[in-house]
Amino acid sequence: MTLALVTVALLLSFSAADEPGPVTADDGAFNVEIQHTDLGQVSGSTDESGDAGPIRDSGLDAICVATAMTLGEDIYSFCDIPPDEVVALTPDMVAVAFARIAPPPPTLQIQPPNGRTLVNLDTNFYAETGELDRVLTLLGQRVELHIVAATFTWRFGDGDSLTTDQPGSPYPNLEVTHRYLAKGHVTPSVDTTYTAQFRVSGGPWRAVPGSVTVTGAPVGLEVLTATPTLVGYDRR
Repeated sequence: MTLALVTVALLLSFSAADEPGPVTADDGAFNVEIQHTDLGQVSGSTDESGDAGPIRDSGLDAICVATAMTLGEDIYSFCDIPPDEVVALTPDMVAVAFARIAPPPPTLQIQPPNGRTLVNLDTNFYAETGELDRVLTLLGQRVELHIVAATFTWRFGDGDSLTTDQPGSPYPNLEVTHRYLAKGHVTPSVDTTYTAQFRVSGGPWRAVPGSVTVTGAPVGLEVLTATPTLVGYDRR
């Protein structure tokens, strides 16, 4: 293993020598939070249950494999692993693959519709999204991913924000609302954080470490004031 390769692995925050705790890596539009694990403690063997097997002698091999997956390189040549060597699939490696999947951003819906609302009105927000399933081939094994939207961070465009574990719902179920206190043009948006479970070759489901946050596109909204006006009418 060359010094340059180890340096790349460290820069990607996969070093087993880091202090315990979550680390964050950026991958395009996604923010990926992967919990610290000791990659040097992987043991066992790959079988029909999908359990992880040994990764040679050192956790450094697992770091290199995760780095190769992140860079889109062939793991065997990149990590100088013999072609007939069995490399086990770990949850952290699945997390790298999960980070490279592009869950679609939710569609932000606002009521009242047509891009206009009123000052001091309970403006309703909800996101249209759903559960996702993906099938990948990693290290020659069939990996199923079940992806769900776990939390939603609503940014209302006036400096206020709110985080919920529900996507809201259309009127009359007002679950996520916001009152604007001044007129003007705002651009609300919603960011969605996805978590996932995985299983290998039909084995038991396990949690994928970390999460992926997709930033939603802002939506233009005009906040207006309503002025009451007396209108006369003929009683005839």
